[in-house]
Amino acid sequence: MGISRNQLSLIKNIIKGNLRKKLLSYHPETEHMPFHYRLLGKDKMALYSFIHSINTMFRASIYEPVAKVLAKPHFRLVEKQYKLGNRITKAAQEEIQNIIDVLSLEKDDSSKIHEIERIREVCQKGEVVETKSARVDIIVESFDGQFHLFDLKTAKPNKSDFKKYKRTLLEWIGKFLIERPDASVQSYLAIPYNPYEPKQYERWTMKKMFDEGNELKVASEFWDFIGKGNKVYDTLLACFEEVGIEMYDEIDSYFGKYK
Repeated sequence: MGISRNQLSLIKNIIKGNLRKKLLSYHPETEHMPFHYRLLGKDKMALYSFIHSINTMFRASIYEPVAKVLAKPHFRLVEKQYKLGNRITKAAQEEIQNIIDVLSLEKDDSSKIHEIERIREVCQKGEVVETKSARVDIIVESFDGQFHLFDLKTAKPNKSDFKKYKRTLLEWIGKFLIERPDASVQSYLAIPYNPYEPKQYERWTMKKMFDEGNELKVASEFWDFIGKGNKVYDTLLACFEEVGIEMYDEIDSYFGKYK
């Protein structure tokens, strides 16, 4: 399966709409940088600043809605910013902490399937506590009833956040299973692209905190899974390139005023 013409049209509209909206509201940093301006030019510095600015826009405004467009034909349920709720049992919290404590010692590899079953065993036992409400970036349910929860992150997350991300993924499981204890569910970190390509993505393999095969989807692993096709990622990149070509004059004209 690939990306249909209708999907490509919708994706292009998402990209163009958000990019134009950003251009209309964007104002370069007013910080005076005389050496940079004289060396590179104000237009290039404005473009550099703009690129940094849109990085924060990509996840919620582009990656999430594009993922929804790709997934919709292939899954029973597709939602972005899905409200998971704030209920979890103390027993589940304690089990999650036990899992993280052991993984922190780096004496054993993570096994996400086993970790989920450990949480399932205690997901409805004992006192229920309320925590901060959780929102899942992307949730999909397959037609055979399997749920997949994705936490979209930047291409190079900080190493110091390993435990926090792991805890989030496990707490999502606990909060999901308290409502549906028999459900088939998995949670993942999704990295939209591999900044180390053509080398493998190695940022997480230095830690044993994550089950790389069952908990991490990078670049084509994520987009091909969501879009149910072997070349979805490649087609998506080509789509972005087409938008860049189609909007070249528009973008060039905008930054030309800073010359």
